[in-house]
Order: sequence, then C-alpha cells, then structure tokens
Amino acid sequence: MSVPRVVDHHVHLQLVDVAALTRSDLGGVVDLGANPSVVAGLATSLAAAGGLQATYAGAFLTAPGGYPSDRPWCPEGAVRAVRSPGDAGVAVAEQVSYGATVVKVTLHADAGPVLDEGTLSAVVAAAHAYELPVVAHVEGIGMTARALAAGVDALAHTPWTERVDDALVDAAVRGGQCWISTLAIHSGDPTAEVVAVDNLARFHAAGGRVLYGTDLGNGDLTLGVNAGEVAALRRAGLDDAALETALTDPWPG
Repeated sequence: MSVPRVVDHHVHLQLVDVAALTRSDLGGVVDLGANPSVVAGLATSLAAAGGLQATYAGAFLTAPGGYPSDRPWCPEGAVRAVRSPGDAGVAVAEQVSYGATVVKVTLHADAGPVLDEGTLSAVVAAAHAYELPVVAHVEGIGMTARALAAGVDALAHTPWTERVDDALVDAAVRGGQCWISTLAIHSGDPTAEVVAVDNLARFHAAGGRVLYGTDLGNGDLTLGVNAGEVAALRRAGLDDAALETALTDPWPG
C-alpha cells in the first residue's frame, strides 16, 4: 500500500522526544493538549526545520478540578479551567491567540468534575465562531452522548469505557463527527480493547470518518507509524483504502 503523508491525529509533543520524532516516518501530527505557549514554539521550530508539520489545540479545557489537572504527567500550564458559559469564549480566544486550529475539551466523568452542558455548549459555540472544530476526551458512562448533544466535532479516543449503542453511533455519523482511533493504548487491557474495537467497527461500518491517532506520549509508544494501531484498525474492519484515508486525513485542516 502506497501511503503519502501520514498524520498522527493525537499526540502530546511535550511528552515525547521531539527531535527523535522528526526522524520518524510521520509527516504531520496534531497535538491535543499542551501548554499553549510551549506547543506553539515547538510547532514553529518544526516548521522552520522544514520537516514535521504540527497543528495543535493548546490547553485542555476542562471543569475546575477536572481531568487532567491532577495528573503528574500533565505539563504546567496545559490545563485551562472553564468556570462558566461566560468564561468559555475567553478560554477559546486564549487558545486561538496562540495559533490553535482545534479546541480540546475533556469529559472524564470517572476522574472528577466535567463541564456542565451549558458551559460545554458555550465552548463549542465559541470555537465554531472561529470556524474551529472541537475534539473531546470522553471517558465514563454517558460522556459520548453528552459530547454529541453539545455538537462536539471529534472524539480524541474511540470510546472504550462503554459500548456506544447503535442509535448513538448512527447519530454521530449523521452529525459528521469523526473518531480518532487510539486503539493500541488498550493493548494491556483486553476488555477495553474489545469495547473500543467494536465501537469503532460499527462507527466505520455506518460510514463514520475514522482518523488514525495513537495518543503518542501516553506510555511507551512508537515514535512513528504504530504497527499495533494499524493492526487494530484492520480488526475494526478498515480495508487498505479506508486505512490510507485514516492515516492521511488532513483534519483539522
């Protein structure tokens, strides 16, 4: 299979060896959570070097005290708490001022507070006013449905903590939502892997837009095209053509 420019649609540049990454077989990355000032500088440096093209979301937008503010791996300044619907526009504008081309929200109900429906909808509306998509980390029962109801454009991970029912899968496809795969992060958890692969297989079969992504920086993952992720995408039913599309999709451009 001939693959042109491969894009990993879910990375965290502050958590990897960027110099080594530039020597990999990736042509582009999408950073989905970092200190906005730092990641903007990294993207500029990569562009100046004429190698890897990096786009980014800037900070994780979350409820006060929400994920990943309590995680030891989370870089300083990488979380922006959104305190109300009125604060949503300010939070989004801050990310845009650093050059963000996508907005990231976290809805991790198993780890603490999440954005309420009004604040989440306000974040989505503010991002859409800039013509930027919103991508959500969803984890916990009901979080996929909440993201879809608010108009979230993409999921940062294929859902793995719940089986997404067929009606919700169909609604996500009809709404034009795309799902970033990140299946290989579950290689040590067979139950989560089965749920994620099944969810993605039904989403793909229904005509959903699948994006290759690994959550690079989350543990010991390959600096480059991840063979385990590719194999998992095949288990989810992607043939050669669909796999090439997932690997080279220009999202969020």
